[in-house]
Amino acid sequence: MSRAPGAAGAGGAARRRPGAADGRGTPDRSAAGRVHERGLLLRLGLPRDPAASSHLTGFFVATVATVLLTRAFLAAAGYPQIGGGGLHVAHVLWGGLLMALAFVLLLSFAGPAVRPFGALLGGVGFGLFVDEIGKFVTSDNDYFYEPTAALIYAVVVGFVLLGEMLHGRSPHHPAEYLAGAADHAVAGLAGGFTPRARAEAHELLDRAGPVAGSAEVRSVLGAVDDDPHELPNPVDVVGRAVVRVMRGLVSARWVPWVTVGVLVTTSLVTVGRGLAAWWGGADVPWWVVVGTLLGAAVSTGFAAAGLVVVRQDRLDGYVLFRRAVLVSLLVTQVFLFRLQEWAATAGLMIDLVVLGLVAAELNQISAARGRQGAGRPR
Repeated sequence: MSRAPGAAGAGGAARRRPGAADGRGTPDRSAAGRVHERGLLLRLGLPRDPAASSHLTGFFVATVATVLLTRAFLAAAGYPQIGGGGLHVAHVLWGGLLMALAFVLLLSFAGPAVRPFGALLGGVGFGLFVDEIGKFVTSDNDYFYEPTAALIYAVVVGFVLLGEMLHGRSPHHPAEYLAGAADHAVAGLAGGFTPRARAEAHELLDRAGPVAGSAEVRSVLGAVDDDPHELPNPVDVVGRAVVRVMRGLVSARWVPWVTVGVLVTTSLVTVGRGLAAWWGGADVPWWVVVGTLLGAAVSTGFAAAGLVVVRQDRLDGYVLFRRAVLVSLLVTQVFLFRLQEWAATAGLMIDLVVLGLVAAELNQISAARGRQGAGRPR
């Protein structure tokens, strides 16, 4: 049966819902069909990678681990020097070489497969680089400059906060999920998809929703062949193992309470040791001691408030616990590293474990409430 000319014109467009597919199966590209307004970064062609948080975590963990292992190795080996005849190949040069190699890899290959390796190589290189910061902020090239630990920690914290500002403060735009799915398609067109890679690509596409280009990307994903081989992702493997361990721990209801107690106890003990060193004549500015005490007081206050609130609302209580750990990590530990140098590392490790446990519990609480909400009648 033929239709009158224009039947799919103004009247058809009026009946079409915003974001719905037209007769060709593509989303509506009109102004009314835009799901979200694009921000400046998207208009400049800079979509955020939905997997960026994982890559950045790998980078920061590699950086911190490299610094700690380098210091431990040099201390055990008696601080050897590589070179001779008046020459010394400092490990800052090896760090620069590894960072350059990471850039070469990231700039040479398309698709997401190479990014975890670039993150690890760059993290190790940056760790070797920043470990020698004492040589470059002192006139006598003093590797053992006392505030070095605090400077390194402050630099890493600054980059963590930058990553949080870029990726943790606002949700991803649907177009960014679509770009992530298309990025997976780039790798798939060249090498095929494993079941895991195909599932990840389709999950990103589902999160994108009915935005312009989603039907085309879905068609491209459907054209990708199956292939059992893929480049392993070391960051993802370690991350999944940590998540499994943390979720297993918080399944025991007493563990989170113990972790909060450990957090407060560790904070008090570490601050006490720092104050004892200061009273014992350590050459530390007064504002470092004040900052340490204030950070510890705020962190302990959040933890105590969480213990009170968690009885009425478990989610709100654990949000306060998370704030307590973050204040300890981002404020107290900065001053403690200046007060105690590398002796504060143990407190840092405990804070990171506690943060992982609290985050795992928050994840389970949010998931349980989401399931309850989905089961309620609308």
